[in-house]
Amino acid sequence: MDEVLRDGELTVLGQLRAASNASFLCDASKDATVVRCIYKPIRGERPLWDFPDGTLAARELAAFRISSELGWGIVPTTLVREGPFGLGAVQEWITELDEDAVGQALLGLFPVDALPSGWLPVLRAVTSDDEEVVLAHADDARLARIAVFDLVVNNADRKGGHVLADSDGAVYGIDHGICLHREDKLRTVLWGWAGRAISDDHLADLQRLGKAIAGVFGDELRTLITDEEVTATVRRIRRILDGPYFPRPVSGLGPVSPIPWPPF
Repeated sequence: MDEVLRDGELTVLGQLRAASNASFLCDASKDATVVRCIYKPIRGERPLWDFPDGTLAARELAAFRISSELGWGIVPTTLVREGPFGLGAVQEWITELDEDAVGQALLGLFPVDALPSGWLPVLRAVTSDDEEVVLAHADDARLARIAVFDLVVNNADRKGGHVLADSDGAVYGIDHGICLHREDKLRTVLWGWAGRAISDDHLADLQRLGKAIAGVFGDELRTLITDEEVTATVRRIRRILDGPYFPRPVSGLGPVSPIPWPPF
């Protein structure tokens, strides 16, 4: 699959109109093998006030490389290559689980008095019909691992729609273009574990990641993000290891909300 995504001919099937940046559903084909993927050309990236222009594709790739180095498989196969509209990020398309058939989702909105067992509340809100609801997510180990990953990569946009579950039971995180900033910018809907301890297994993997960044893997990351951003990543890993608990959201400090909008 990696070879097809890297070298195959990209055929555009359509555009994802709801995406913030130009995003195209494509087929990559080579030697009769076809892989469905998402292609995000750099020239279609919307300028942001706090991230340098033209850097989102490289951040998508850096997030994938970090996920792979951890061995967690959170980010689908991602690379940067030429496409129909120039250089851009190309990522394996994940066919999401049919939640209606399975009867279980990972994130959702519920009446405040009807939160299911095994779900963790994140915030309360009021709908346009004046109904009070609670945003919650499942107390699921696969989601918890994504929450730890987001701490490491400083994910500024973990919406509910950026978490996908496939038919094999794997849970993926997508859309990592606004990650790895040197300043703390964590914005996520996965706050349900706030104050809880991070597992020893995750901490052991983070120790290994920190050592890898101090070596050849760090040099690889510096081809994608700045020295300062690599240093900030190491600092975040050390902070987690020194205080191995999920952080609590902080609101009202500066322009960054702890929860992305819209949350889904």
